[in-house]
Amino acid sequence: MSTERFDKVIARADRVMRQLDERDGAVREAARRERERVNADMMRRIGRVGVAIGVISLLTIVIGIITPIGMFGFLAAVGVAIGIAALLAFMPSGKSNATAPTADLPNGQMVQRFDSYIYRQRPALPAPARAELDAISRILPSLKQTLERIDDLNPDAQDARRLMSMHLPGLIDRYVNVPPAYRNQRDGEDVSVDERLVEGLHAGRGALEEISEKLARSDVAALETQGRFIKSRYGQERIDS
Repeated sequence: MSTERFDKVIARADRVMRQLDERDGAVREAARRERERVNADMMRRIGRVGVAIGVISLLTIVIGIITPIGMFGFLAAVGVAIGIAALLAFMPSGKSNATAPTADLPNGQMVQRFDSYIYRQRPALPAPARAELDAISRILPSLKQTLERIDDLNPDAQDARRLMSMHLPGLIDRYVNVPPAYRNQRDGEDVSVDERLVEGLHAGRGALEEISEKLARSDVAALETQGRFIKSRYGQERIDS
């Protein structure tokens, strides 16, 4: 009986900590972005279903004008429409599951998929690792805004893409595959599996921050150069005239 009470206390504490955790700004913003992605995917599905039903209805009308289809033909058309609608509505889109972004995605879509990936993997990680994911999540909106404007082959973009599609997801997936009973074991450097995960996430976060800052500095420098040119070319002449 005491064991049952202990389990209930632990479960209650876990719920409370999870609720407090989700009040954090980074987690709240990540949840909002994930809801927006899910809603956008739902609207695309609804649009595809509407188009499919419209096409089938139009074909049924055209065929009915050419040759009578009768009640059975009408019911067959309705059945086909329902079947296609169900197929389009429930077909996996590949965007709502907790899979890492693929390497062939454009920059902006890759950031969005990575954002969704770390948000969905977050509950499976220990608290220190979740803190690192939250710090990464804070970087992603500005990084997405910058990466969307540059070519996928840009060296800085390539570094960011490798981190988001290969290195960080590979680290997280390998951690998830380790049985919980082995995660406290220490390796030859006296580092546990949990600590190794946090170290890797921290290094990845630092790299993404550096890339984001470097790209932002390039934009600031370009703005400064353009502003100085306009001022030197037109500013004084306008004042003298």
